[in-house]
Amino acid sequence: MVSVLPARRWASLSLVAGLATLAGCAGSTGSSSSGPSPLAALSAPSPDPRIGLKAGKFDAGEAAWNLRVLSKTKPSEKFMGITNSDLAFSGHYAIQGSYSGYQVWDISNPSAVTLKTAYYCPASQSDVSSYKNLLFVSGEGTSARLDCGAQGVKDPVSKDRLRGIRIFDITDIANPKNVANVQTCRGSHTHTVLVDPKDTDNVYVYVSGSSGVRPAEELAGCVNAAPDKDPNSSLFRIEVIKVPLAHPEQAAIVSSPRIFNDLVAPLHHGLAPDDKKEIEEAKAKGAFIADIGGQQMVLPAGFATMLLDSVVKARSGTGAPTGADSAALRAGLPAMIAKMMGSAPGNANGPKPGPTQCHDITVYPGIGYAGGACEGYGLLIDIHDPVNPKRIGAVSDTNFSYWHSATFNNDGTKILFSDEWGGGGGAKCRASDPKEWGADAIFTLTNQKMEFKSYYKLPAPQTPQENCVAHNGSLIPIPGRDVMVQAWYQGGISVFDWTDASHPKEIAFHDRGPVDAARMGNGGSWSVYWYNGVIVSSEISRGLDVFELTPSLAISQNEIDAAKSVKLDYLNAQGQPKFVWPATFALARAYVDQLERSKGLGGGKVASTRMALADAERASGAARRDALAKLAGQLDGDAKGADASKVKMLAGAVRGLASAN
Repeated sequence: MVSVLPARRWASLSLVAGLATLAGCAGSTGSSSSGPSPLAALSAPSPDPRIGLKAGKFDAGEAAWNLRVLSKTKPSEKFMGITNSDLAFSGHYAIQGSYSGYQVWDISNPSAVTLKTAYYCPASQSDVSSYKNLLFVSGEGTSARLDCGAQGVKDPVSKDRLRGIRIFDITDIANPKNVANVQTCRGSHTHTVLVDPKDTDNVYVYVSGSSGVRPAEELAGCVNAAPDKDPNSSLFRIEVIKVPLAHPEQAAIVSSPRIFNDLVAPLHHGLAPDDKKEIEEAKAKGAFIADIGGQQMVLPAGFATMLLDSVVKARSGTGAPTGADSAALRAGLPAMIAKMMGSAPGNANGPKPGPTQCHDITVYPGIGYAGGACEGYGLLIDIHDPVNPKRIGAVSDTNFSYWHSATFNNDGTKILFSDEWGGGGGAKCRASDPKEWGADAIFTLTNQKMEFKSYYKLPAPQTPQENCVAHNGSLIPIPGRDVMVQAWYQGGISVFDWTDASHPKEIAFHDRGPVDAARMGNGGSWSVYWYNGVIVSSEISRGLDVFELTPSLAISQNEIDAAKSVKLDYLNAQGQPKFVWPATFALARAYVDQLERSKGLGGGKVASTRMALADAERASGAARRDALAKLAGQLDGDAKGADASKVKMLAGAVRGLASAN
């Protein structure tokens, strides 16, 4: 889930701040001493085919490695030209959020995706999650309406405004019914659905709202003051919504945990060389410069014109803006931004306060913890009590600009955070950009402590016309390995292996050329997730893409088949499921392939194990069980040396096959 692209971010800023304001106006370091993984010698194509791709919206050049494109589906009529956002999955449907609402795609045939319904309900950014017969949709901007109307909301205080969570009944997914709307003080930029294994009657929604606090006149109880000024402050907290599954219309906020208490503002890196040059050139031309979280950004010319016209209107003037109007806008920008971001002043003589909200929270009920990507920090959160989550760890990093999202590995021994440097609208994968900026940071988890190991960043440089930074992705259920697919906006999608936390390695990719050859266009992969055997990407402007992995030196067909054996009823990537592999011959052979790759089973035992598996598969009944049990026993004796744990996994998979037959 993303901080909105530039034009929309600035539009939100204008709506939140209003015209009256203008009128009156450290870091983690470290490395591992372990050696590189067996994939270290694997090389991507050279020269990299992603470099120099032809620009275009629907006719851009494309490059792929170890991935096959199954389908490319354009948005439906009312959604064409509107920003697509995040994805959720239910049954054989992919639900794609959009600033126009959401679209439901039937992906039962991934090579021929069809539209089930397009529900028009404008809001930013319409992040989506599903659970059973319910669909949850975020709304944060001030123009979203309770009635889903296209006319927006112009009044500063209005009973028609929606800022929070919409809940739909999708029992008939072609005809969703809005059954509840839960309003929050800062809206919902993103949200996370927590399915507590101890509570089968309810689900919980963690709401992350990152815009300014709405007036108390519009929603009672909203307080914009800092907590030391008013203990009921709407800042420095998240919201927890309890949703009774039998009566979702009774959904309501049940707590507002202050998981940011006592954090102070971390140090950040400055501007990259190309960014400094752009800022200086813009200043020389008289452009308006805004400071967002300590980093300077150029106000888009069209939006600056709109704001200047508003200043003229606010003073009841006519004609072109004057120098005094420009001065008023420059003076008013800091207050506008502070209000938009929900900033709270700190002690003038002490450290500045830390984050007032998370951008995104990934819960992993299978281990009882969550990862919070919270502006300047990555948080480890205990969620055993879903109503009262508690921060138990926090890390910061001077190489990170904006902690955006989190992903655990399947066994919960690692956590990866992404950095949305530039807010999603910047070209941050240029050849001159530092490889540690706008990247992923990988940590190991031991005794509830996070230890930094390495960074991973898209290895192919992108052009200044392509917004590119680490964004949303998910694990691919390849047994015995940590493999992830991740979106990089106009950098495309990248599949990488981070089993060796200190040496992550790209093993597949897909990319297109820029949307526009002359300027920064609106496009690229917002989010990409593995779901039931395919990889599905929400393309910001081009629609929905579906891919599949192809066998390679990095991923065998057996590993792909084992991954495809994992079937989910639904998926919200921010509610991370624990993968469990059924007993299949593909699972056992996947481990054999990995042991061959790592040379972890020597002396001809790889070949003999493959032969034994083939013989057992041809047998049936007691003969198959006996053959598999015998092989498992032999493997138990081979479980020694550098890859003993993988041999034990193989023995366990073989023993599981014996029990299943």
